[in-house]
Amino acid sequence: MFDFLKGNKKVEQKPVYVINGFLDSGKTSFIAYTIGQPYFQIQGTTLLILCEEGETEYRESLLKESGTVVEKIEDVEDFTTSRLMELEKKHRPERVLIEWNGMWDFRQFRIPKAWRLEQQITTIDASMFNIYFNNMRSLAAEQLRASELIMFNRCDDVDEKDLISYKRNVKAINQRADLVFEDSEGEIDMTTEEDLPFDINQDPIPLEGLDYGIWYIDAMEHPDRYIGRNVSYVGMVMRPKDFPEGYFVPGRMAMTCCANDMTFLGYACKSGQAASFPERMWVKVTATIQKENFGPYEGPGVVLHATDVQPAAQPEEPVINFAG
Repeated sequence: MFDFLKGNKKVEQKPVYVINGFLDSGKTSFIAYTIGQPYFQIQGTTLLILCEEGETEYRESLLKESGTVVEKIEDVEDFTTSRLMELEKKHRPERVLIEWNGMWDFRQFRIPKAWRLEQQITTIDASMFNIYFNNMRSLAAEQLRASELIMFNRCDDVDEKDLISYKRNVKAINQRADLVFEDSEGEIDMTTEEDLPFDINQDPIPLEGLDYGIWYIDAMEHPDRYIGRNVSYVGMVMRPKDFPEGYFVPGRMAMTCCANDMTFLGYACKSGQAASFPERMWVKVTATIQKENFGPYEGPGVVLHATDVQPAAQPEEPVINFAG
């Protein structure tokens, strides 16, 4: 286990930590471990709101030692700001933990103005991921979309290729989340070179269809793998307002969950021709990959340096489909 929850900063609003996931995904075990750690102890009360009952229960001694009080909200219709304020007045907590019901639509999540969402974590039973993701994709996507940390546990009997596929599916929905995979012995190292569908030693690396989406995610995770390499692909031009002169974004729309859940995947590209490419024009780009500090990124990230940009026809399937 790890010290995942952020430190306790003194803020005017009460910090709220949300741990979500489907039933028996490990939420209770994670919370129990966390509230028992020395680094997570505070002066004052921690309010723990349970929105479902799993097989694991919290030990009374642990709750007492950690200054944690438990309240239950068993119906999503009762999860209202007025009900939460009642609990605020009753307990006057210094912070709030919410064990969210994975069958509730997270778009219904609301907290009082006096509270502030500090961190969201999602736990996933890797052995059940395919079932939930294929049959309840919309609910799963809402859990994943705003999480800062996503933990896959119970990975012991899951094939590594499946774990790689799960990682790509999740990263397509939430590119900025930290992902952790654990089996019974602890964390699994997923930083080794994956079974990519393209040859990274090819020059340039051709990226067609889904390959582009997989490359985009992998380059975000492992930019050093691609520094100095060349890529070639067909993308649609986007021109963000905050980009400096000489830059544009050639990328692709991707379906991460359903037809109503689309996102644009693309990296900044430096080109002397950038000003001549209108928004939504299709181009074929050949570029060298670098990792640079780039203003709109607010830090280092992948920047493409175009060596050739030519007009291109719209691909037969312009949208990359991660949804399968």
